[in-house]
Amino acid sequence: MSAIHTLTMPKWGLSMQEGKVNGWLKGMGDAIAVGDEILEVESEKIAGAVEASVAGVLRRQLAAEGDVLPVGGLLGVVAGVDVPDAEIDAAVEAFQASFVPPTDDEEASGPAPEKIEIAGRRIRFLKRGEGGTPLILIHGFGGDLNNWLFNHEALAAGRTVYALDLPGHGESAKDVGDGSLETLAGTVLGFMESQGIESAHLAGHSMGGAVCLKVADMAPQRVESLVLICSAGLGSEINGAYIDGFVTAQDRRALKPLLAQLFADSSLVTRQLVDDMLKYKRLEGVGEALATVAAANFVQGRQRESLAQVPTALGKPVLAIWGQADQIIPAAHAPAAAGAIRVEVLAGQGHMVQMEAANEVNRLIDHFLG
Repeated sequence: MSAIHTLTMPKWGLSMQEGKVNGWLKGMGDAIAVGDEILEVESEKIAGAVEASVAGVLRRQLAAEGDVLPVGGLLGVVAGVDVPDAEIDAAVEAFQASFVPPTDDEEASGPAPEKIEIAGRRIRFLKRGEGGTPLILIHGFGGDLNNWLFNHEALAAGRTVYALDLPGHGESAKDVGDGSLETLAGTVLGFMESQGIESAHLAGHSMGGAVCLKVADMAPQRVESLVLICSAGLGSEINGAYIDGFVTAQDRRALKPLLAQLFADSSLVTRQLVDDMLKYKRLEGVGEALATVAAANFVQGRQRESLAQVPTALGKPVLAIWGQADQIIPAAHAPAAAGAIRVEVLAGQGHMVQMEAANEVNRLIDHFLG
């Protein structure tokens, strides 16, 4: 007889305590395959799809559109057609009777970011998972380690995965030195040194991709493979109006339309996302840090440094992932697929493809690293 599988509210990111059901993507009685997106859920940060980890039939929808559930709360049930309704009802009843929403104490006991000093700068990082060759996630311009909230845990099955805040970003020190790729790449190499990491897989988004390319250029022996997501450093054009606007934006009215350019679906720019970004922008030293990094790397819609030769010269596996509708860096910058270089351009996705198409991106990276 088939097993009964529960669909529960996922936990995306350290701060998520509850989520709202935006709508079901599958109906009662629909066949479900592994990897199917079953319903869309929204956290305070962003919306995403809950994916099936098992095959079967959607037998129960226990949360309706608009319902808010704590993390771990019961959304629905997937089971085989041969499972009697009475058994499913009993399983639901048993789940609800024993379910206790996580408390703040449990939240605090989960993986927490750490801070260390590298070359005189305080750097924040978050480590998840154990074993295997480590993977290091590097965010883009104006981002932080939360840019990986849909990816970090998913990629940490069977391997150690670190996400960093680069200097000038997140909760790391706001001193960026000259703001160059070399300085930022030096921070990544210093971090690897601090954690005793001989070599690692590097995954970078946007400017973080250029930082990964620079690490590979400076110390190729420290890099096992590269994952470049909508990466800078591979061509000359960049959306200069976005960069300049982001550096100078001081209020919601200025910032929201800029953030909308990051996504193919601008409805993903929640009020909380804008508030979090404004809060960061108003921290002491952030304005100067961003202006310094922008001036060092992006001027008048051009990227200062091209590292387009690195993926081929490195001679190691490279995966480039791009959103076809990227409004910040053109998908045409993706290197040509050849030899050890794989390229995936995802239709209907924007610059924040690792958030908008998280399940697909996680699958591609997992398969690539595997």
